[in-house]
Amino acid sequence: MTAVNPTAPKRALPAPDRTFLLVLFFVVTSAVLLASHNQDVLNSSAGGFLRNPILEAVVVSLFLANVLFAYLWRAAPWAKALVGLGSLLFVLPLAGRADTSLLDLSIQIMIFAALALGLNIVVGLAGLLDLGYVAFFAVGAYTWGVFASPRFAELLKFANENPGAAGGPTLLLGVITMLAGLCLYVWFQRRQFDTRAAWIITVALSASLFAWFWIGRSIFTLGEQLWSPTVLWLIFVPLIIYLVSLAVKHQRGAEVRSDLIGLSRMLSALGGVVGLILVIRAINLFIASRAAGLESGIDPNFFWLFLALSVMAAAIVGVLIGLPVLKLKGDYLAIITLGLGEVIRVLANNLDLYTAGSQGITPIKSAAVPWFNSVAGFLGFTEDQHYLLFLYVLVLVVVALILLVNVRLDRSRIGRAWIAIRDDEVAAQAMGVPLVQTKLIAFATGASFAGVMGMIFAAKQTFISPESFNLFQSIGVLSMVILGGMGSFPGVILGATVVTLLNLRILPGLGEASANVAWIPQQVNPGQLQRLVFGAILVAIMLLRPEGLLPNKRRVLELHHDENQEDDSAEGNAGALGTGQSLGETGDVYSPGKAPANENDRSGGAK
Repeated sequence: MTAVNPTAPKRALPAPDRTFLLVLFFVVTSAVLLASHNQDVLNSSAGGFLRNPILEAVVVSLFLANVLFAYLWRAAPWAKALVGLGSLLFVLPLAGRADTSLLDLSIQIMIFAALALGLNIVVGLAGLLDLGYVAFFAVGAYTWGVFASPRFAELLKFANENPGAAGGPTLLLGVITMLAGLCLYVWFQRRQFDTRAAWIITVALSASLFAWFWIGRSIFTLGEQLWSPTVLWLIFVPLIIYLVSLAVKHQRGAEVRSDLIGLSRMLSALGGVVGLILVIRAINLFIASRAAGLESGIDPNFFWLFLALSVMAAAIVGVLIGLPVLKLKGDYLAIITLGLGEVIRVLANNLDLYTAGSQGITPIKSAAVPWFNSVAGFLGFTEDQHYLLFLYVLVLVVVALILLVNVRLDRSRIGRAWIAIRDDEVAAQAMGVPLVQTKLIAFATGASFAGVMGMIFAAKQTFISPESFNLFQSIGVLSMVILGGMGSFPGVILGATVVTLLNLRILPGLGEASANVAWIPQQVNPGQLQRLVFGAILVAIMLLRPEGLLPNKRRVLELHHDENQEDDSAEGNAGALGTGQSLGETGDVYSPGKAPANENDRSGGAK
């Protein structure tokens, strides 16, 4: 007979098998969804009841819950696969054939889910609060929108009338500049320099940039313009002032090596981007004479090429934005990213020639996939529904790929480095994690996801304008991440689904249903107070589940662990404030917004 230890922790009972319940729920909600979007049923006597916008929102929400239950419930694998694949690949497209707004809603949910997964890397895993994330979304959208619309023909006409320089010299200068910038950036990433070498390299790079500008002026007729010397000095005077300030700090004994290397990296990256712009301009000059044949934009077959270009463009912008700001953290980083995000939007608003300003760009083409159209036609979709079904399938595949990349990164060395930085930067640096490089990878990865989704968004909407990428979009994506659970991949997808459903179906349906109710005063009609109701729902969820709807296990443990910890603030680097010791006895008290040590330095005397 075995004795039972009364102090041993009790084992949790396994969850009950819900295979039958899962399949039953799937069958019932699928039948109701298909019936509520079938014209024959809607025209029958029960049609008035099914057309109720609140009921329709509830039906859609319950149907989408199938996928959530398939993930959460304990059930047979075949049942999970049946429910997940059947919901996304069969029932939703079938219902969307009768009501395209359902396909549109599904695409919107998946676009925001991909955005939330990208921001989750930056905020949830790496712990970098980014309030300008929608800027990368805008970069991807404009990358395709400019070229796949009549705006491209306008650009070519302008280039034909104002060549500035011949295409050949422009291409040569652009290729040399781009390659030099990229090679130098990679070189700076891989090599370590002492302070003397850093000074020589930075000064030489600045002088080379100055010489490059004068060579460019001699090639471009724009050099004859009176404003060109002004632009030159507007760029170089702040650079000279910064170098002089570093020299003064160096004379006073301060360490400036990391500042010099950071400046060199930034100038190299800037050179690479300027070279890329010149190459694009040269290509425009070569094809400017064909503007008449490109009145509606480039061939839609270039869609796949631009899918890769939008990823690259957003990642490059992410690195360029990240380079100068990643020395900061917390609230300070959030404010700077907010400002940079607004800069992208303001640029889109003011560069009329490229973005059409506040009027926006339209119509924007989608990809041409004849074989897919044939399949869609065979399945009963009308011609005007083909592109929407194609984008639905494309977004589904892209989200699956993004989710796979997220999971693989989370389990990789980079993922562990992100979590280490999020939890404690000082400890991570002491363990040999290069801070700037690791943060830049997080920024570039998150930005690339936003870039590809921005391009798909432009193709779906066929219209983009700067107002599509304002601050509220960034806040909305951030709320999806926090609501779902920071660091949790299924959580942020659930958060994106909940917020998108609230914004696009549930709250508008509530407002529409209550608009003509006589006993509800117009001043308190939910249709007029959608934002208030949305905010109240978010506040309530956060109060009830601060870790998110579907939190990461690590996050849950951290929250409960903190509740049981004693106040150990006296042991931190601000302990001198409580003990009365001098700063000389306890070390420096660092600014909360400044990284505590030289960025990107490895500990332990790395070679």
